[in-house]
Amino acid sequence: MATVRKEFRSARSADEVWAVLRKFEAVHEMAPGFVTATKMEPSGARLVTFANGAEIREWLVSSNDVERRLVYAILDHPRIQHYNAAAQVIPDGNGCRFVWTVDFLPDGMAEMQAVSMEAGLAAMAKAVG
Repeated sequence: MATVRKEFRSARSADEVWAVLRKFEAVHEMAPGFVTATKMEPSGARLVTFANGAEIREWLVSSNDVERRLVYAILDHPRIQHYNAAAQVIPDGNGCRFVWTVDFLPDGMAEMQAVSMEAGLAAMAKAVG
């Protein structure tokens, strides 16, 4: 199983960044430009539309206000056998660190996943950095 981990530091407090991240239904606010729309479905999944037009359905696994950690999964993508992601906001001095870790199969998607996460990270750092 492949793992890609990315992070950035924000001058904002962990509580401020968590207030944006914790809104599972509004990931477009956390990563504007990278994500263009989020629509909640009756199943509880969010349908995420990316800037390139791709749409991916993501399910909330857990959201922990104490740990400032959100976990989601992709369950029905034809090219993905396994996908589990965790995003966490960690206090760091006067600001915080945003840490995003994704475990997935097939391993051969690692380069594409890393490039995609870099683009997402840049959008998030701009929005909440």
